[in-house]
Amino acid sequence: MEHRHHGKSSANFLDSDEILNELNLKGNETFLDAGCGDGYISKRAIEKYLPEGKVYAVDAYAESIRELQEYVDENNVKNLIPIEADITKTIPGVGDESVDVILMLNVFHGFKESRQKEDVINELNRITKSDGRIAIMDFKPIEMTRGPPLDIRISHVEMEKIFNGYGLKRDHLTVDIGEENPQGKSHYLIIFKKE
Repeated sequence: MEHRHHGKSSANFLDSDEILNELNLKGNETFLDAGCGDGYISKRAIEKYLPEGKVYAVDAYAESIRELQEYVDENNVKNLIPIEADITKTIPGVGDESVDVILMLNVFHGFKESRQKEDVINELNRITKSDGRIAIMDFKPIEMTRGPPLDIRISHVEMEKIFNGYGLKRDHLTVDIGEENPQGKSHYLIIFKKE
């Protein structure tokens, strides 16, 4: 059975500031929120972290992108660009080696299940600048009330092996981030650097 989210938001259980602080943004980067959902990370990035940057908010779910475009139009936000796209294919409007930092939050496990890891990593690699970073934050493979089935979760060790296979090396790892659970924090965040 295919695992899909369609517009679900993690805003009610994950803190955007906790996540964005991990990325050490300077304020003028081009940032891509891959699988942005309702865009709460993208909006916060523009408000506080990237006043002179540009944010692409990308999701395959048309309704999320439509609502994000309404937010952009109503608030006259110039540097937030919503894009409806499948990130396993070419993302329209995003050029080769044009993005400084990519964040993929609660999304990568779905590509493990759909067997599209190679497609998505190749596309992330295409758009990331040399010296750019790809941050993956996902659910730890432990029992908890939220998140995908345990059998499609990926440990940070396995995630590192997958990305290393594409020439992307770990730059940073936070093993405990996210929502507090009886077994500890719900997520890890791993950042890969493109040489």
